[in-house]
This record gives sequence, C-alpha cells and structure tokens, in this order.
Amino acid sequence: MKNETYIRVVNEMKFKSPIAIEGLPGIGLVGKIAAHHMVKELKAKRIAEVYSPYFPHQVIMKKNGTIRMLRNVVYGYKKDNVEIVFLLGDVQAVTSDAQFEVTNKLLDYFESLGVKRIYTLGGYGTGKLLESPRVLGAATSKELVKELSKEGIVFGESRGTIIGAAGMLLGLGKLRKMEGACLMGETHGAYVDANSAKELLKVLCKLLKVKVRLDKLDERIKLDKLAKEELDKLNPERETGGPLSYIR
Repeated sequence: MKNETYIRVVNEMKFKSPIAIEGLPGIGLVGKIAAHHMVKELKAKRIAEVYSPYFPHQVIMKKNGTIRMLRNVVYGYKKDNVEIVFLLGDVQAVTSDAQFEVTNKLLDYFESLGVKRIYTLGGYGTGKLLESPRVLGAATSKELVKELSKEGIVFGESRGTIIGAAGMLLGLGKLRKMEGACLMGETHGAYVDANSAKELLKVLCKLLKVKVRLDKLDERIKLDKLAKEELDKLNPERETGGPLSYIR
C-alpha cells in the first residue's frame, strides 16, 4: 500500500453529474445513520474504497474471524434521472493536515465522476434530545441558501465551526467551483440519535427526489431512547441544556 491516501476503484460506474453525500461518523452519528440508511434502502453499489495512513492505526475484527483495514467507502446510485454518490466510512482523518490531504484526494475522485454539488450530513449539538429536531444548514452561497430554505432547512441560526470532512469537503470544494451545504440535525451531542437522522432523511429525500422507507428506523429510535434513560440514571447531570454548538 502506498504511503498516501489511496482510492481503490472496485466497480466502474459512469455518471453525468451526480450529487455527493457525505455521512462519516460525527456528533450523535446523525449523518452516518442517515447516509447508511439511504444507501441500504436504495441498494447503492459499492464503487470505491478509501485507505489512508492518516486513519487510526487499527484493524477491525469481523464476525467471521478475519480482519480488515479501517476505510471509507464510496457507493453509487443511478436510476431514471437521479445520480448520487455516497461517502461512508469507519473513521475520519485525525489531524488538520490529514483532513486537507484526504479531502483533496476525495474531491479529485468526485471531480472525475462529474460531481458539482455536495451535501455533507451531521449533527448540531444543542444539549437536548428533541422530539421534533429541526434540520439546520450552512451553504457555500447565498443562492443555495435561498434554494434550500424552500425545503424547510433553517439557515442563519447555526454558530461556530464545522470540523472534519463535513466542513472541509465544502470549503475545499468551493475553491474548485463546487457548490454544497452542510445539513445538520439538531441533537443532544452525547448520545446516538436516530430520531434526528430520520428528520434529516426526510429533508434529504426531498432534495434528492428519492423515496426510502423510514419506519425501519423507529425500532432504533426506541432503543436509543431506552439507552439514554439508563445513562441518565447513572449520570443525572448529563442533560446539560447548554447553548447551541457544533459540529460535524
């Protein structure tokens, strides 16, 4: 393996101008859950694997007794006039310079596929678990803010910074004339939050003009709620209710 970020193409898939969706691990695993669920429901095809010396120096032990490297995976979906590429994965690059290196390699690959718009997904920490979390947004242009506001995404309330791939793909992508937005589901920040992921998916389905079943997330939402209740019994101070913050 090369001593640099390496993208291994496993299936050739031709696109005209797909939309890229990033759902790597972040706050509440909101983005990861949403993107993974959509990939599974749409039966998207694995097209590439991303390996990097900037990922943690670990391997994952599998149920069958074997191991594999930590990686990111790119999936492709094409049907009718809808084209999407998804970026999922185990981890993100762990340092600032690593994020620049990995992100630029990913953007090189996205450009080769014809990507011109990117949606990055994440959670926006509020210190509270909400029954009806909103989807907040931050975009690369005022024009895109206006366009996405029509879909119920709330702009102008989020503060702070967007760290990791969710921010870097947009920032470095903008320098390459790509447009995009970070879509953030409100979440506590200390818990896995499938409910926020479900609300994020509702918005994403409208933007991408696809339909996926969301009821399969309901059982996970119940389990998340039970887990939170048990944790709160052990640590009653955990519910902080602090100010809005982010992010990835």
